[in-house]
This record gives sequence, structure tokens and C-alpha cells, in this order.
Amino acid sequence: MRAQLGSCARIAMGAYAPGDPSAQEPHGTYDPRGTRVTADVLPALSARVRTAAHPAADVCACGADATSVLADRPNGTVVRHGATVVKAHAADTARADLAARLAVAAHPGLDGVLLPPLTPDAAELDGRPVTCWPYGTPVDRDDPDAAPWEAAATLLAGLHRTPDAVLPPGLPPMRGPEKAARALARLRAAGPHPAAAPVLRAWAVLPPWARDEAPMPDTGTLCHGDLHLGQLVRAGNGDWLLIDIDDLGRGDPAWDLARPAAWFACGLLPPDEWTRFLAAYRKAGGPAVTADGDPWPALDVPARALTAQTAALAIAKSVERGRPLDEVEMSVVDACDRMAAIPPELAKGRPA
Repeated sequence: MRAQLGSCARIAMGAYAPGDPSAQEPHGTYDPRGTRVTADVLPALSARVRTAAHPAADVCACGADATSVLADRPNGTVVRHGATVVKAHAADTARADLAARLAVAAHPGLDGVLLPPLTPDAAELDGRPVTCWPYGTPVDRDDPDAAPWEAAATLLAGLHRTPDAVLPPGLPPMRGPEKAARALARLRAAGPHPAAAPVLRAWAVLPPWARDEAPMPDTGTLCHGDLHLGQLVRAGNGDWLLIDIDDLGRGDPAWDLARPAAWFACGLLPPDEWTRFLAAYRKAGGPAVTADGDPWPALDVPARALTAQTAALAIAKSVERGRPLDEVEMSVVDACDRMAAIPPELAKGRPA
């Protein structure tokens, strides 16, 4: 299954991710939550971030170039002004869930793991909750060889080892399986496509919890829910931190390792980079896999789900944009074809 596609570290950093839900969407395009996203919120959000950056100043002297749009996607719009960032979350975000996730990020027990918010509560702006954060320097997409795999793994291990006493009441499940199920719904909504069948077959053999059709068997661990290298920023002191709490919650920690595991199994992540990531996670005491030996008994089902999610979104986007699948996207579809032929219970801990 190790397709010889060369180093695809750029995929992991978000420069190009086939079907990755973090990839940029044109304004007003498909929203997996069923709403339309427009650029109307940007002027108000830009004004909000300037106010947050200069709460005591009547006039901002930073200049017009100080405000920039970092992301404008269906599930969130992010605007920066100097050292301050504000994010407008999706309009249908459950406010109580977001409040619990903010409380986790703000807790001193997560210092050095999660980027803390500048304010403890979300505000409202045009019917969307808005949160305020310090700016952090993202992973350099033009330097894939410097991808901080060890830092990502160490942070994940720290997140997964968070004591239960730190977690607030009402913290929801992490949303990994939910997002995977929405990706498959998007694939079905896109209409017929010759590559869809193997993806649907691979999805069908997964256990119900991985398809978001039953509760997760493990809900005792704090999980990120959407880990990729685009979710790391370097703080002012030089330390890497995890960002984006929208999918944070209780769940199976193996899900957070599933995306790099899936890319490795598909041949999109070189073995040495996967080995560095896994070794660093184990060294930091991460509980998702055993301290040594074969990690695939724990990773197989989540990695399969992330592979199907990635392929589903790649196909849906190709249909929406009227373009064929590229070589990388086809490699993920091909992986789904192989996975469907070997159900998880028969895989015996090996990547497909």
C-alpha cells in the first residue's frame, strides 16, 4: 500500500490535503452543516478584531495592512489584527459545547498544550459565536522537511493524559466520527461518481461507532478530534501549541493519531516521518497505543475511517469543481478499495 509518490509532508501541513475539511472553500459554497457561508461577516469581524487588539484606544494606528483574513471556510472565519485573532464559528455551533471547550483551553492544567483564549467566553456577532485568541506562528508550508512531527505527538500525548478533574462538566464527545459521517453524506449528495463505490464499501464495513451511529466505546480521554499539522502554532516563547477547539472532547485517543496513520498506510507519509511521530508519542506516555509492539490494533479502525473521510471529501470537491481526481486523491480511493476487501476484524493489526 506504500505508493511511491515521494514525500507528501505538504499534505500533512495543509498546503494540499485531499478532501481535508481544513482546506479552503470558496465563499458561499457547500457547508457540511447545511447552511450557506458568505463574506458578509468579514467587515464586522475585522472591526471586532481591531477592537479586541486595542481595547483602550479610540483609533487604531496600525494601518490598513494590519488586518488580514487567515481563513474563511464554511465552519469558521478567522481574522487577525497584529497579535490578536478572532474566529467566527459556524452559526449552528452548540453554545454550551463551545463554552465547555473554551473552559478546557483556558484551564491552567492545559498550559503548554492548548493555546489559551484571550477571553473566557464567546461573544455573538451576526448570529455566530466569536472567540478571541493570541496569534501564533503556523507551521511553514514551504519547508515540509521541518514539519514538527515530534512536537505534534508530544502535545497529543499531553492532551490525552489530561486528568479527568481538569475537564468541565458537560464536555461533549470529540467530533471525529461525526465529521467523518458528514463527509460521507457529502459524497452521497454530490451524485454518482465512478470512484464513490469503493469508498462507500470501505465505510460500510466499519463498526457503528466509527460511522457515528453508536457511542464511542472509549469516552474517558480528552481528544483534539481533528489533528493535522495545520493545528499547531508556535507561541511567542517558541513553544508549539495545539489550536482549534471546535472538535475537542471526550473520546478514543487513537482517533487523533488516525490521520497521519492513514497517510502513512496510503503511502502519502514517508515511513521515517511516521516513525518519528509514533516514537515521540510513545516516549511522552501517550495512552492511545501500547508503549511498544504493533500499534495497528488500536489505530486500524480510526485510520480506516479517516481514509474514507478523506476520499469522500476529495470526490465531493472534484464533482463540485468539475475536475478529475488527481494522483494523490486516487491513491486514497485505491486504499478504500483494498480496505473494503479486508474488514477490520480480519486485518490482524496490519495497515491495509
